[in-house]
Amino acid sequence: MIFTEKPRKIRVHFTPFRDGLQSSFGGKVRLDDILPAMEFAAREAGIKHMEFGGGARYQAPYFYVGENPFESMDRMREAVGPDVDLQILTRSVSGVTLTTQRLDALTLQAQLMARHGTTYDRNFDFMNDVDNLVKTGQPIVDAGMHHQVCVAMMGLPFHDEKVHTPEFYIDVVARLLASGLHFDSVCLKDASGTTDPRTCYETARGIKAILPPEVELWHHSHDTASIGVAQYMASIAGGADGVDLSCRPMASGTVQPDVRSLAHGLKNTGYSLDLDVDRIREVEQLIEEGLRDYAFNPVTTSADARVVGFPMPGGAIGPNVHMMEEAGILDRYGEVLAEFPVVVKAGGAWTSVTPGSQQYWLQAFNNVLLGRWEKIDQGYGKSVLGYFGRTPLPPDPEVVKKASGQLELEPFEGDPLEAAPDSLEPARQALRERDLPVTDENVFLVAAAIVPGKNMDLNEGIRLLTGRPRIVLPLKKKEEPAAEPAAPAPPAAASGGLQAPVTTQCAVVENGVTRTFTITIEPPAGGGTAPAAASADAPATGATATAGTTPVYSPFDGKTELVEINVKVGDTVAEGQVVAAVEAMKAKHDVKAPAAGKVASIERAIGDDVEKGQPILTLGA
Repeated sequence: MIFTEKPRKIRVHFTPFRDGLQSSFGGKVRLDDILPAMEFAAREAGIKHMEFGGGARYQAPYFYVGENPFESMDRMREAVGPDVDLQILTRSVSGVTLTTQRLDALTLQAQLMARHGTTYDRNFDFMNDVDNLVKTGQPIVDAGMHHQVCVAMMGLPFHDEKVHTPEFYIDVVARLLASGLHFDSVCLKDASGTTDPRTCYETARGIKAILPPEVELWHHSHDTASIGVAQYMASIAGGADGVDLSCRPMASGTVQPDVRSLAHGLKNTGYSLDLDVDRIREVEQLIEEGLRDYAFNPVTTSADARVVGFPMPGGAIGPNVHMMEEAGILDRYGEVLAEFPVVVKAGGAWTSVTPGSQQYWLQAFNNVLLGRWEKIDQGYGKSVLGYFGRTPLPPDPEVVKKASGQLELEPFEGDPLEAAPDSLEPARQALRERDLPVTDENVFLVAAAIVPGKNMDLNEGIRLLTGRPRIVLPLKKKEEPAAEPAAPAPPAAASGGLQAPVTTQCAVVENGVTRTFTITIEPPAGGGTAPAAASADAPATGATATAGTTPVYSPFDGKTELVEINVKVGDTVAEGQVVAAVEAMKAKHDVKAPAAGKVASIERAIGDDVEKGQPILTLGA
């Protein structure tokens, strides 16, 4: 039983304004909807340490909400005042992106985060690669922020005595200490909430035994498997100084445990939290008011003990569920989860935290939809090939061979920072070409959104700065208006039949979206017979399949973004040829011609959302 004779305060890092938003909504929340609660928490409730940026709450504001993350950080700092510690999350060689970056980009990142109100920078490496942590931690130190280095943890979905054990985690910190890198605190970061409490206890006890007394130990976990409080109490018993906690409606489930849960668990133990738990209800009421129009997905708000077999971070479950739902493939969710242990073991057992979790997820997704290892996800493939650092266990040689062949990359044993492509100069060039200000902030907005092979006009930084951001908010569906009345019937001849083609339009309102159909009614042979009704799946663009034509659709039933068109009108294509690409689940997917033919028309443009029934292009004979 956890108990101390000498009363001891446990520090709290309050997370609803970053991890809570990410785990519940993929970070897709407007700043004005959370700012009043954040200001009250700091100025009235006395909470002095909060998470406010990094992770998905760096990219999500401008990827999906149309807000500049640096301006948002400035407003949050102004709201909470100068005395509150505001913390961000960074991802070692990936920084606040999902791809590897060069050291100059990570240095600019650290300078900008400090410039825009950050006092704490929590840095983790999903491989637990100590060399990566040392090299990417130095810019944080140089920028003057509190440097919190992480040990990434998870429960393995298979048995292994070499990795993800207390000894493995303690050795990470021992090597960090030996490196000479300065760090102010250490965090045990379990993004999936799957580490068993005994491992938490032994790890905390072992790390505290080798840390200098002034270096604090924190524990971050998610409550997806309903063991978050047990993990925290085990770590506190082992010597942890602080924990990450949240509050309703963004607590438990895929988020951190609720403040009140741990406060209650610590009653009569001699331990207590360093905040006024009685004020949490007021913060909660303001959050609920600000988020009243948002739709909470039950998958993200409910505990799911299956996560111990598919160690997926709370911050990734939410976004992936939303993306699968949008793409119309949520029915395959269970199959993707079942594939997780396969991709974890074959990959080399890196920790399931961003971007590693996304790599696991996309590879499991590809295995389910396309066949096992038939398509290697670029991120997963680069990880098994060594481009993100050293994997904890050797990856499956056959998967390495497939990844090398499909990605046309050789296995790599060098420095991931040196192998990363330059992102800053292409960003500057893109800004200059569009006559946009080449400021540090603008350069980094564009650089952090660069994906190799992606059209620069679709770069989220460019879209934001040119006034064309995508807005994807998980709002509740409003009551649908009544369908507009159908257009009046075209005039008919006295005999009751059509004598010539008549073109008309009708509008259909579906899920709050109005689709306009252009319909040409041909007179039937012999006249007098009413034409057949138009199909409900007819394209919304006026392009209707006729004899001798073949529409080409997205391979997904839901909404996707068109990111590539590889043909032009008049081109002859073969059956199975890749004619376009759409983005779904943060990955590019080929669109193949279902038949041979000549491109008769192109109905959609790059950057358009494509839904079921909307052809991307049409092939003729």
